[in-house]
Amino acid sequence: MSGKSAIEWTDASWNPTTGCTRVTRGCDHCYAFALHDQRHAAYLKYRGVYETTGKPMPKQYAQPFSRIQLLPERLQWPLRQKKPMRVFVNSMSDLFHSQIPDDYIRQVFEAMRAADWHVFQILTKRPGRLRKLAPSLDWPSNVWLGVSVENDQVVRRADALRVVPATVRFLSCEPLLGPLPSLNLEGIHWVITGGESGPGARPCQPDWVRDLRDRCQEREIAFFHKQWGGRTAKSGGRELDGQTWNQFPMAFTHWQQHHGHLATAKRR
Repeated sequence: MSGKSAIEWTDASWNPTTGCTRVTRGCDHCYAFALHDQRHAAYLKYRGVYETTGKPMPKQYAQPFSRIQLLPERLQWPLRQKKPMRVFVNSMSDLFHSQIPDDYIRQVFEAMRAADWHVFQILTKRPGRLRKLAPSLDWPSNVWLGVSVENDQVVRRADALRVVPATVRFLSCEPLLGPLPSLNLEGIHWVITGGESGPGARPCQPDWVRDLRDRCQEREIAFFHKQWGGRTAKSGGRELDGQTWNQFPMAFTHWQQHHGHLATAKRR
């Protein structure tokens, strides 16, 4: 679905596609898989209606999460939202998944360009598709692009990101599963860190996060620590060394000033 988000670094989520497949260890405990497949089971059990209300469930839950679904009826959703927002694109999918057609990705980009009062935040774990397709896409200034980097084995994703002509290039180091000594921060504007949450959550060590924070400070890169994780997202709190790190890239401040947005964020 689309609507308000509880994620600290965004305001809303927008899912013009749903469904995904696992690619690396960061996907092992994916919240989107768990949420969708729970609702898929309920859809089948209760014949497509919510048990408590009897209202129809969204048809996307008729399929398992491994089935990629295009939802063109949602492409106009950003245009109907008049208040400027930060919008996380495909919180329940990956826009650069191999099963999403090039033409449909371009339609998503056209929708983001048309709704130019919003900031759109795209996150992918698929650097190969990103590197191949990025040069042929028209990148509006309100589109931010990020890659997930959960351990040192996937830092090559940042290399693919560096060539993307996005206004903001960011890294989501969540769930952070190990130190990132090989990570090159050249050309990066924003780094988000976070520990894993939910059943079987793997621990995040403070020194892994401190290292990234210190490297960001040295290079004047905005740093945002989302959570320590644990049984729930809020179990461990958010503070690092007695401070909450809520920094956003300079482009966000410029966007706030231009659109009169009231959201607050600390910047470098």
